[in-house]
Formats: sequence, C-alpha cells, structure tokens
Amino acid sequence: MASLRTIMVPLKSFRVSSHINPLWGRSSTPAMVEIAFCATLVLLCPASVLLPWATLELYDGSIGKFLVSLGDKGGVYTVFHSAQASLPRVLDSIKLYGVWLVFQAALFVVLPGATGYGERTPAGNRLRYKINGLLSWFLTLGVYLLGALCSWWDADVVAKQWTGLMVAASAYGMVLTVVAYVKAHIAPSHSSDRKFSGSLFHDIFAGIELNPRIGHLDLKLFNIGRVGMTAWTIVNLSLAASQYQHFGYVCKGMVVVNILQNLYILDFFYHEEWYTRTIDIAHDHFGFYLAWGGAAWIPSMYTLQAQYLAHYPSNLPPVTALIILLVGVFGYWMFRASNHQRAVARRSSGNCVIWGKKPVVITAHYTTSNGERHTSLLLCSGFWGIVRHFNYIADLVLTFAMCAPCGTQNVLPYAYFIYMTVLLIHRTIRDEDRCSKKYGKDWELYKTQVPYALVPGIY
Repeated sequence: MASLRTIMVPLKSFRVSSHINPLWGRSSTPAMVEIAFCATLVLLCPASVLLPWATLELYDGSIGKFLVSLGDKGGVYTVFHSAQASLPRVLDSIKLYGVWLVFQAALFVVLPGATGYGERTPAGNRLRYKINGLLSWFLTLGVYLLGALCSWWDADVVAKQWTGLMVAASAYGMVLTVVAYVKAHIAPSHSSDRKFSGSLFHDIFAGIELNPRIGHLDLKLFNIGRVGMTAWTIVNLSLAASQYQHFGYVCKGMVVVNILQNLYILDFFYHEEWYTRTIDIAHDHFGFYLAWGGAAWIPSMYTLQAQYLAHYPSNLPPVTALIILLVGVFGYWMFRASNHQRAVARRSSGNCVIWGKKPVVITAHYTTSNGERHTSLLLCSGFWGIVRHFNYIADLVLTFAMCAPCGTQNVLPYAYFIYMTVLLIHRTIRDEDRCSKKYGKDWELYKTQVPYALVPGIY
C-alpha cells in the first residue's frame, strides 16, 4: 500500500471554494430539500434494518399488513416489544460482530495480493490498492464451513442471532460515519480530494474524504467489500441452513438465490481491481451512505430473498427454477460482456474488434484540479451503442432474477429490485451530470452518437 501523508488542518481554515474543482464535483451548497432528505436518512435508516425482520416474523412477510398494523393502537409498540424480546443475547451478538470486523481487517491487511491502481482523482491522485479480496472471500467461506462442520458454531448462527447482529452492524456503521467525518477535518488522507458542501447533514451523509485510509486500511474498499459483500455470502448460507433446520430441506428457490448472488459476489472479488475504478470508489465520498450502507444496508437489504425464503420456502417446479437461473446468468453475462467491451476498447485505444468490426470511439479530454490535462475513451458501439449505461440494464436483469424465486405472493422480496432500479436511475442521472462537467463538449458529442441514457427509445 502507498504510504499516506497526514495533513493537520485547523477547523477554522475550512472554506468550500478551496476544496472544489468547479468542473468536477459539488460546486455549491445543496438545496434545503436535499439537506432535509440527507438528515432524514441519517436519522431513520439505522432502525430500518429491523423492518424486514418484523414483517417476516409478525406479518406473514406482507408489507401491507405491516403498514396497516402501524395505524392500529399499539402497533408500533408490538414491533419494538418483539424486537426487544429477540435481543436477550445482544452482547454475544456484539462480540461476534466485533470478531467478524477484526478478522476481516486482519485478512485485508495481512493477506498477499497484486498491486492495483484506482481511477485518477479530481486532484490528480492515483492510489494503489492491494488486491486480495478473492483470497479473503475464499478463506472466510472456508472458515465458516469448517467451523460448522466441526461444530464450533451452528451453520445457522447468523440467522439465530439476526436481530442482535443487525443492531451491532447498524451501530458500527454509525460509529464509522462519525469517525470518517472527524477524520476528514483533522487528519485527511488527501486534503485536496475533500468536498465540503456547507451543510453538516449533507457532509455527514455524502462524505467529505474521497478515499480515507487509516494506516494500510482503506476504509471504503474494506467496508464495502469485506464487511458488506463478504457478509452477504455468509448471511445467505446461514439462512439456507436455517431453512433446513426448520423445514428439513433447502428449497429450489433458495438454491437459485444463493447461486446467482454468490456468482455476483464472486465476480465482484474476482474483478476487485476493476471495482476500484467504479463510481463507488472513484467518485462517491465516504460518509454515512457508504459507511452505514456497507455495514448494515448490504447485509440486510441485499439478503431479503434469502430472509424471505428462510421463513416461506418456495416450491418452484424444476423447469421454472432453471429458467430463472438462466435468465440471471444471461443478465450476468451481459453485465460482464459489456464491461469487457469497454475495457478492451480503452486498453487498445480503439484498435480492436467489437461485434465483428472496429469500434466507434470518441477521445474525450478532462482536466484535474491540479491543472493537468488527461484523455479517456468513450465507446459508441457494441453494447454501448445501444444506451450510454448498458451495464445498468444488465444489472437489473440479474437483480430481477435474484428476486423471482420468491414468487408473487408478497412484494417484500422485490424491495431489492425496486431499490436497485431507483439507485441505478439515480446513478444514471449523476453519471450524466458528472460526465457532462468532466468532459464538456466531448460528452455532448458522445450523446449525439448514443442518444439514449438507459432505456432505448424512452430515456
């Protein structure tokens, strides 16, 4: 890992204008509506991780029944009383979660790995990363399975301590948010890549530092990948074990969900170096959105299908299960193939073949905040000639296939698909705005070549 310079900055010296590249990033204090939205999320989200649990445990997995109950006398009390009653071993859960964090941090720092490089930041920095996520994932999976086989712990240990672990994860995410906020002010890793919006809640939610690090621990990559994505795998497997314990079998829907989601997770770690150049690492700053999101939102929201099936097994016909699996694999193939096309085009400077012919590309120019001028290649053919964000379409196909094994009786398992749809539409809007500021006229030229952003013929 690159050694990082720590810069001590007095609090009184902060001024928004000195930390903003006007052509790339936030350039003014956000609107009051946006500030209020950020404040609402920061205040309400920590309790949200228990809502799916309450719906599944108390209301037959029906969001409608849950919402109706909130209007009844004592409805809210029932939910919180039930949650409290399920936390007799909360200290054990906190200890277990603490061991999880320490174990993942140790693997992140100690395991060997190749050196990867992230995207160049607005200030011109290009950070080095030790790429060992795949090895860490396999070791974690191996330790979990070995411990279950040797009876060191129950295979459904996460399911048994679910509420306590979610409380611990949410608390950790909140603490990490505060640490990131304070660190950005008094000991930033790269002061020139900070953003100050002028709003306390907006800075807490969206983050100030772009790539904060403590020693060899990159907080962003660690929290999203090791704390969040690795937990996704362990939670799903524990829920499958819980289903077996309660019903005596693992249903086909649970098998399909685990295959598709672990395929996605395995791809994430296999292409970990590529991930360091995506929007999460290269453009989003580290605040509540990624700190609490990686710690609590990923394990609670992304595992909704396994949570639902652990309570209500889906007896899919074999043909239906196979079709859903193939649709998901097709979505994954489109996601990977589209990203591969773009990578090959950029790596070869357009001197390659895509869909049987030389690709159409635009050489776009941008300037970092230190005044240096750089170029990037925009691909206008292949998948990227259909829409400007084709990988998001592929992502949604895969996401829908992850939800489909749960059937159509309740909407709760599809909350993940709804969330991803909203997230990716919002990311499309953000990408469009960011690229317009970054590339200027070259982006406008690109839009004339590929007129639709996300949905051909519509948007």
